[in-house]
Amino acid sequence: MSTEIVGGAAVAPPASPRSGRAARLRQLAPFLPAGFILIGLFFVPLALMFVFSFWSTDVNLDVLPVWTLENYVNFFENPGYVRTLLKTMLMGAGVTLACLVGAFAVAYFLARYVSRRWARFALLLIIVPFWTSYLLRVYSWQAILGEHGALNQVLMALGVISEPSFLFVYNDVGTFIVLVYVYVPFAALVLYSSLERFDFTQVTAAQDLGANSLRAFRHVLLPQIRPGIITACIFVFIPILGEFLTPSMVGGASGLLIANLVANFFKNALIPEGAAIGFMIAVIVLILLIAFRRYLRVEDVYARG
Repeated sequence: MSTEIVGGAAVAPPASPRSGRAARLRQLAPFLPAGFILIGLFFVPLALMFVFSFWSTDVNLDVLPVWTLENYVNFFENPGYVRTLLKTMLMGAGVTLACLVGAFAVAYFLARYVSRRWARFALLLIIVPFWTSYLLRVYSWQAILGEHGALNQVLMALGVISEPSFLFVYNDVGTFIVLVYVYVPFAALVLYSSLERFDFTQVTAAQDLGANSLRAFRHVLLPQIRPGIITACIFVFIPILGEFLTPSMVGGASGLLIANLVANFFKNALIPEGAAIGFMIAVIVLILLIAFRRYLRVEDVYARG
């Protein structure tokens, strides 16, 4: 490649389009492994589920490649299926709200009143349960909430109840309690990460200027940690849409969620019916991610603040 002399300085000739494309390909090379994994483990299964959701099964449970909307129509015509979906959405919203309240209290205390060294030690204690099996943790809650569990034994010893109660197990209450336990560490870690970077002197300055604690929280603290709050909502709410182990083990027949319905369809070889419901869950997740996307931008948060 030759150079030209312009004004006493060497100027390289413009790069050819081919070399520009090669440079862009070299820049994209590090992302290729992740791209192949994303395509192979997400987009391909999602596409297969989309195709199967429009097929049907015969009396012998054989999948027929006949395109139809019957699976989606049957879902919305069945009140039980729709009620299960709505209950799952409400359960997710309730668990998310409970996790945000509990996690914010812990994260706020650690970020404002505890040194960074001890705060990180406390966060380590919060994530210690993740070192054990998810199945083992759910089984332990059965031992706590069950008919002969620790909670019933304590209540009977205090004279609150005279016989074992099923109030906290094999229903939606038990499912709610265990899901909060499972997902509150995710919210705590995300909120602490946001609060750790927040300058609390801004709250003090707002109070010095006449704002009460609630107004300082709403107009100073909350807008600046909103990305962390939205991220915590995503980390809690979206996985609950796919929860089937906790509802089946703790919730029993009355505490099942939409993922249990999908699992039952696949277990009974009703693949197109299960694929239709699974694809609808995927669409709901996609809509939520699109709706939350703009709130994850820091510039949007400050513009709204």
